[in-house]
Amino acid sequence: MQTAEDLEIRLLLDAIFLRYHYDFRSYSPASLKRRLNVAKLQMGTTTLSGLQDLVLRDPARFAQLLQFVTVQVSDMFRDPSFFAAFREKVVPELFTYPSIRIWVAGCSSGEELYSYAILLREEGLLERTTLYATDINPEALRKAELGLYGIDRVQAFTENHRLAGGKCSLSEYYTAAYGSATFDRTLRKNVVFSDHSLATDSVFAEVQLVSCRNVLIYFDRTLQERALGLMKDSLCRRGFLGLGSKESLMFTEHASAFRDFAAGERWYQRC
Repeated sequence: MQTAEDLEIRLLLDAIFLRYHYDFRSYSPASLKRRLNVAKLQMGTTTLSGLQDLVLRDPARFAQLLQFVTVQVSDMFRDPSFFAAFREKVVPELFTYPSIRIWVAGCSSGEELYSYAILLREEGLLERTTLYATDINPEALRKAELGLYGIDRVQAFTENHRLAGGKCSLSEYYTAAYGSATFDRTLRKNVVFSDHSLATDSVFAEVQLVSCRNVLIYFDRTLQERALGLMKDSLCRRGFLGLGSKESLMFTEHASAFRDFAAGERWYQRC
């Protein structure tokens, strides 16, 4: 039997979909409930029904809610061994393509995007690569385009870069001033930033690599299968898929379309 709170959440998510065409109805219920309750308090209402009233009447309040509902936790070169495997095993395969297209799905505020851009520059591939950086959160995309991060985060970024096999100091890629690090705008010269939802949108390009890390863990099983289907259909034959450390193709309906490439690091190759 549904609780009153469960019903409020269902009505809120239905209303958001009808009003703004953002579909959170297949997100992991426990994570979503926790985030909505935090948003409710931070946005000055005592009930989820009150939160619904706020966001339906004011698009600016809905934009505020997005900052709570969408996940924006990342680091540059997060899980360095994943990027080391990319450098050592995937990059040699990418060299065989005259031009390369990479889709960073759920790019959030851009840390993963810049990780790929830096690594590709170090390996001599950035100039012939187009990167598609997508997210459902316009504010996150704006931050990604700026390439601006707190200087207090740079030490961790630098150590991750080193562990991922960085070929020089990370400081060569950013300028520090006023408590922030701004990454070189040439890193995003070939980047296309775009709003895209894995819940409602379709395939938009054929690519050689899809990176979608620590996104699927926030979806229920049905939405995970939909998202993986989009990624599979986006990849050319022998293209690569990179997932998060707690994500896997095992037991999904798309598993047979891939082979383990560096499975310990969650790299898969399209058959």
